Amino acid sequence: MTLSRTTLRTVGTVVLTVVVALAFFFLDDTEQAPGPSSAPAVSGTPSSLPDGGPGGGPDGGPDGGPDGGPESGDLDPESGLAWVELEDLPAVAQDVVEDIEQGGPFVCDKDGSTFSNYEGILPERERGYYAEFTVIDDCSRNRGALRIVAGDVDELYFTDDHYDSFDRVLLDDR
Repeated sequence: MTLSRTTLRTVGTVVLTVVVALAFFFLDDTEQAPGPSSAPAVSGTPSSLPDGGPGGGPDGGPDGGPDGGPESGDLDPESGLAWVELEDLPAVAQDVVEDIEQGGPFVCDKDGSTFSNYEGILPERERGYYAEFTVIDDCSRNRGALRIVAGDVDELYFTDDHYDSFDRVLLDDR
């Protein structure tokens, strides 16, 4: 049996892609410490962070909201992402945040699994720091593009385009 050059080139490309992906996966696992298997606790507002929380001006400065905290649309100085207020998220996303704060139950089996931040959009953290949660009412068909990603230290991120972009969620007083 003789294979055409196109077939051989395609097979070679697929094999190379798989080898590179596996190498990246194994290198990523060995360079970072394993994280917790449970969902991170999210229980406060950004102002409850150890440094008093990020500033709220367009550059992350102190001129944000009336209390000096960040406002929707301002940039988070650590991540460079825009803040979005929790109440500006879709209602189902707000429900997911409430479920995260309560420790579940969650809609999809994959909820609470490690988000590896391969896109590099969120601040770099050790493996297991971030967990992802599906923003959907029913996981029976497709999980869709909306997700909440939670960090270990009272931080939430929202994506409506399956990790192509994120906003940092500004939690209300809880």
